Amino acid sequence: MIQYYSMMDWRNPSLQVLIITILVLSLTSSSSYAHRVYPHGHEYKIEDYDHTMISDFRLINRMSLIKCPIESAYIQINTSATSTLPNEGNITVTVSGVLHPATGDWVAMVSPSTADIGSCPLDAVMYMQTGDLASLPLLCHYPVKAQYVSNDPGYLSCQNSACQDSSCLIKTCSGSITFHYTNIRTDLIFVFFAGGVKTPCILATTQPIQFANPASPLYGHLSSIDSTATSMTLTWVSGDQAPQQVLYGNNQSQTSVVTTFTQNDMCTTTLLPSPAKDFGWHDPGYIHSAVMTGLLPSTTYSYQYGSNSVGWSNQIQFRTPPAGGSNELTFLAFADMGKTPLDPSIEHYIQPGAVSVIQAMASEVAAGNIDAIYHIGDISYATGFLVEWDFFLNLIKYIASSVSYMTSIGNHERDYISSGSVYITPDSGGECGVPYETYFPMPTPAKDKPWYSIEQGPVHFTVISTEHPWSVNSEQYNWMQSDMASVNRSRTPWLIFAGHRPMYSSIKGLEILNVDPRFVSAVEPLLLQYQVDLALFGHVHNYERLCAVYQKQCLGMPVKDANGIDTYNNGNYTAPVHVIIGMAGFTLDSFTSNPNSWSLVRISEFGYSKVQATSNSLLFQFLNAHTRQIDDSFYITK
Repeated sequence: MIQYYSMMDWRNPSLQVLIITILVLSLTSSSSYAHRVYPHGHEYKIEDYDHTMISDFRLINRMSLIKCPIESAYIQINTSATSTLPNEGNITVTVSGVLHPATGDWVAMVSPSTADIGSCPLDAVMYMQTGDLASLPLLCHYPVKAQYVSNDPGYLSCQNSACQDSSCLIKTCSGSITFHYTNIRTDLIFVFFAGGVKTPCILATTQPIQFANPASPLYGHLSSIDSTATSMTLTWVSGDQAPQQVLYGNNQSQTSVVTTFTQNDMCTTTLLPSPAKDFGWHDPGYIHSAVMTGLLPSTTYSYQYGSNSVGWSNQIQFRTPPAGGSNELTFLAFADMGKTPLDPSIEHYIQPGAVSVIQAMASEVAAGNIDAIYHIGDISYATGFLVEWDFFLNLIKYIASSVSYMTSIGNHERDYISSGSVYITPDSGGECGVPYETYFPMPTPAKDKPWYSIEQGPVHFTVISTEHPWSVNSEQYNWMQSDMASVNRSRTPWLIFAGHRPMYSSIKGLEILNVDPRFVSAVEPLLLQYQVDLALFGHVHNYERLCAVYQKQCLGMPVKDANGIDTYNNGNYTAPVHVIIGMAGFTLDSFTSNPNSWSLVRISEFGYSKVQATSNSLLFQFLNAHTRQIDDSFYITK
């Protein structure tokens, strides 16, 4: 979410420059940022331009980061790695020889090993661009992960000590912390810092550690390409650009199409560089996609991807969704998930609920009861810190590799100043939809037109971008109108509309910060005109169910069935039922104490929704990820 929306015209270039200027001046002039640099001399190098593709802002910002002025001659940093690293695992880092353990002692995982670990205090602005206000390392290149050594409970009290002379007059302390890693293709080093994350100085550095196979094929995930369910796209990541293969079914194979993106593809401004263009950049390797054809709907297959030269993935089972027009569909839906570290690290933009939600959904998928998944915007929250796409893809691999994983774009994938998005907030960190569309190919009309429709079972899905122009007579508006007008209700009796930003919300605070009245005014009449049954949105980080609503008026209310479950009778259609499902990972939002009459159910818990559709009923359930219990459910019937 993280919005700064108002009724002003954000697309005015003069206003954009003014906003960014105020932001930079307010941050750089405040004492909290102006005095956080470790007091060493400046060292500006013109060759830094060629290496990091940076701006004048960075040269003003950069200060050399030399070793700490007072340090122990005994300090060392070592890791548990005895050779190259496999594709995923844990590595223990031990610092020793410390005379005076301090709360500000910390270790960074840095990749590649040649990354600039100088001190850049103004990088706080780049974190803040994306809405992340946490206390994070202000190095000139974003560290992959970081942990305070005090995560070892015995470190500060020196429970692990060693004598450094024969009479043990000199005692030093040590501590050990464990990092989770996944194969990000580039080598790693671990750097031991003192002075906290805001004023760091270097104590010690490990030697570079390589991955055993940087070209390994990883993070395979599926998506549907049409309503026949006879073809599916498999997308994966590798450090090798040579085409690879997917082997599937009965000795069938397809060769991958290979693509990637570079720093030059990222958005930025001359006044303020974006994280994606600057210190958040990480080489994405190569993204491979192959279309598996000749499939049957609602059928289980196995596949394997890679090549003899780079290796092969494990054998993975997947299930095709039901074809459009068939009788049943069960899918999961959610928004705003992101990623949670699998260790105690501090990272940019941690979403605390993501792992629990993914684990709960993985159980559903493993049971074989799920046909498809819909992730409605704010996908990874990498927002310009590109290595975090690898973290996210690694987290979702057990669900996205087994069923069709369909997505829509959100503000944290697309929005940036002067990039063509409706909103000029820098929420994508300069990604401007490029990584999203590369990692998640959807059946869209063209690049940077991320809207599409698809039919699965008895459901027609109309999936839009709330970040691209949707005003009356815009290209997307005309597409929405044409798509929903074309739905054959005898074939797919249910019409589900999905987009990231909601039309309604009872979040605590001003509604205008989360709901754009221009969007509502333009698009809500289409939902009523074409009798949308269910409208799914995210952006607000909680769960909220509405009545059958139009223009803030309840045109229809549910009644209890024999089992006490709310039931909306769409045999006598009145208006769409709206549900906000942004509770899948991001820190939860609280609700107003005075909700509107159109708001029926409000739950601020991590979870996901499960929808079971037949030709004459649609059962919607909200499942709590922690308890695995159903916290809300309702029917829509014809």
